[in-house]
Amino acid sequence: MKIDFVGKRYFFMALSAVLIIVSIISFFTKGFNLGLEFIGGSEIVVKASKDMTVADVRQKISSLGQEFTNARILEVHALGQETDKTFSIVVAPKDEKGQLRVYTADEKAEISKKIENLLNAKVASFNEISGDAANEIKNLTWKAIVFTLLGILVYVALRFKFSFGVGAILALIHDVIITMGFYSIFGIEMNIAAIAALLTLVGYSVNDTIIVFDRIREFGKKFRGKDIATIVNDSINSVLVRTINTSLTTFFTVLMLLLFSTGGIKSFAFGMTIGVVVGTYSSIFIASPVVIKWVKSV
Repeated sequence: MKIDFVGKRYFFMALSAVLIIVSIISFFTKGFNLGLEFIGGSEIVVKASKDMTVADVRQKISSLGQEFTNARILEVHALGQETDKTFSIVVAPKDEKGQLRVYTADEKAEISKKIENLLNAKVASFNEISGDAANEIKNLTWKAIVFTLLGILVYVALRFKFSFGVGAILALIHDVIITMGFYSIFGIEMNIAAIAALLTLVGYSVNDTIIVFDRIREFGKKFRGKDIATIVNDSINSVLVRTINTSLTTFFTVLMLLLFSTGGIKSFAFGMTIGVVVGTYSSIFIASPVVIKWVKSV
């Protein structure tokens, strides 16, 4: 049985447009739960009593100053964590000019001691990233994504046709925007691990897309003169089982990581779990059908 993917392309394009619009709205209204790498400041990881709550932590450390009153406090969940809880306290200390600064070694030692006394807890780590470093990381991150997409456009355009490259890039932009939308909507931390997930997703998705494109080119040469929509539809159907098997194998692997991991790995696993679904969807319903608009023959 052959499924008419091409015949339903306008429905799926409309669905994708809705998901993209919802994601963009979330970007500008809810924003992102940015990790320390992107906002700069200091992160104090504390292991406290299992009865402690985020509200308790905030109330107790507020006496340390304004930056602690406004601190971002999160409970970090870990598998098998039964005797204590781990909290992440992110603060943004400012200098006399209102610029982000880092604590001195003496200040870190003093703050750690005070927090341990206030919470009757143990400071596990005290991590810091300056404002300049955070800005540099943000700039390099966007450059990495942009150059990756441009490189893929050139590669696909040279291997197939320019219109195929455009289709692949549109599908990848679609995947990245929607996956980032899920990060924004669910408040999952957007950190370096999340960016790694997005870049991994780009490679995963384009690999799936190229397999379909290669079959389109093969069928185009084999059935010259045949309607391009029929060729595209037959090509998608011919690789459908392979696509589903590969995607399911990857999906269940990253899903287990998502369910049983914590910290940076959880951010990575979340992006890959959503990305595998979105990337497989775009390879079937977006990347290939969209080239029909420009391609008359293969």
